[in-house]
Amino acid sequence: MPHLWTLVLVLLLDLLIGDPRWLYRHLPHPVVWMGGLLMGLERLGNRPATSDGTRRIMGGLCLIAYLGTVGAVGYALHLVFSATSHSLISGLVFVLLSSIFLSSRSLIDHVRAVEHPLRTHDIDAARHQVSMIVGRDTTQMNAPAISRAATESLAENFSDGVIAPAFYFLLAGLPGLILYKALNTADSMIGHKNDRYMSFGWAAARLDDLANYIPARLTALLIIGAAIFTVKASPARALHMAQRYAPQHRSPNAGWPESALAGALDFRLGGPRSYHGENARGVWLGEGRENLSDVDIDQSIRVIYRALVIFLFILTFWGILNQ
Repeated sequence: MPHLWTLVLVLLLDLLIGDPRWLYRHLPHPVVWMGGLLMGLERLGNRPATSDGTRRIMGGLCLIAYLGTVGAVGYALHLVFSATSHSLISGLVFVLLSSIFLSSRSLIDHVRAVEHPLRTHDIDAARHQVSMIVGRDTTQMNAPAISRAATESLAENFSDGVIAPAFYFLLAGLPGLILYKALNTADSMIGHKNDRYMSFGWAAARLDDLANYIPARLTALLIIGAAIFTVKASPARALHMAQRYAPQHRSPNAGWPESALAGALDFRLGGPRSYHGENARGVWLGEGRENLSDVDIDQSIRVIYRALVIFLFILTFWGILNQ
């Protein structure tokens, strides 16, 4: 089955059913296995007593070993599925396995879980739910800050969790999808700018930046397109805000989907935040309202839904043209 049509099925399956929780009651998610392997290598290679240069080299070597191992597993799975491609059961398992590495339904469910307590003014529950999807401190957040954090996470993770893995599935099939997910997992675990990982996680962070360069900008374009079909949204403003504010973001990639969404709905995202008790300046993205609410989270989800539909339409149209 060609990658293109398989990806359409994978995206639809992920959107409809999300993560099969019944399966994870019996088996860990593959990302858990990836994380376990990475942390085992980190314990071996990340020695605080060594110099920053040595830790950077060891981090690079551990990343190569980690991605090489995961890539070998991905290629082995590719060979197995290729050898059994005539089997309907094999095809179904392939689509199900591939969908596990995308997270459109999971992302929207997690953001909805923040929206619901905000709607009922349960600020403590909203803080808890948003802490599940952002790395910043949430204990002192008010409702607008929670709403902004959830909206930013929605935009960024639509790129990292949906469009980027889909992009690499198109390029390299299941091995590409799994390798991207492994790299993104490495960045989320060791790509931090703190004493422990500043040097050791440098290679993972830089490679993840490179891997997300095209997907992040593609995501921004999809959000701009979605604004055309969303009431009270502006595609022109989305484009303008993305071009103006994305380069100011501390990440070379996250600013693109976040600024595009901020512009589309006339929001102001970003701004000051706190990590582990230390205040961070944070740039503002956009020129609209910063006092967001549960209603604005809902509107943001609608834009992301439309962006995903546009992506599916493009894939389908491309598939028809290439038949």
